[in-house]
Amino acid sequence: MTEITHHIPDALMAAYTTGSLPEPYALVVATHLSMCLECRASYEAHQALGGAVLEAAGEAAVSEALKSDVLALLDAPVAPEPVYKRTGVYPGPIMTALKGRAPKWKSLGLGVRQCILSGNAEGSVRLLYIPPGQAVPDHGHNGLEMTLVLQGSFSDETGWFGVGDVELADQELEHTPIADAGPPCICLAATDAPLRFNSFVPRLLQPIFRI
Repeated sequence: MTEITHHIPDALMAAYTTGSLPEPYALVVATHLSMCLECRASYEAHQALGGAVLEAAGEAAVSEALKSDVLALLDAPVAPEPVYKRTGVYPGPIMTALKGRAPKWKSLGLGVRQCILSGNAEGSVRLLYIPPGQAVPDHGHNGLEMTLVLQGSFSDETGWFGVGDVELADQELEHTPIADAGPPCICLAATDAPLRFNSFVPRLLQPIFRI
């Protein structure tokens, strides 16, 4: 693996540590952590800081009803979610999202494929397969897009992204990602709003492809 140079920003890491990061982005962060020692150390530092803050906090009175409700939840049986190990280029968090199965790819045209892992009010997260030399149609963003490279690499107006790198694209960025020569570029991408395509055909197909 090449050296990872694009990491998780501190604010997103803090949100992930506290459990407040929306599910689509949390999957991208969890997957990146499985690939990046530097960000794993940052995550552990955030956890330690959170623990220190809790220890320093004063006691707070709670009602008997709240106490009994919490104890009831602790006693309730919960079936553990199965956890899967890395398979090929897909780290454990992605295999868990896939429930241990291979991705079910759907064509977007020109050799580009996608596999939607989840989609809800918080946003969507999907795998993207882009053949070498192929460009994703130029587009902007109505929200935040977080893209993690799992295989191959791509380049756009902001630079080069290899395996393990994370690109963050907000409303300010309009770009045309192009997969580099070599193996097909496979990415994990999370968004909280539809993309803003500049060409007519991608806009026409956007509701069908849910992007």
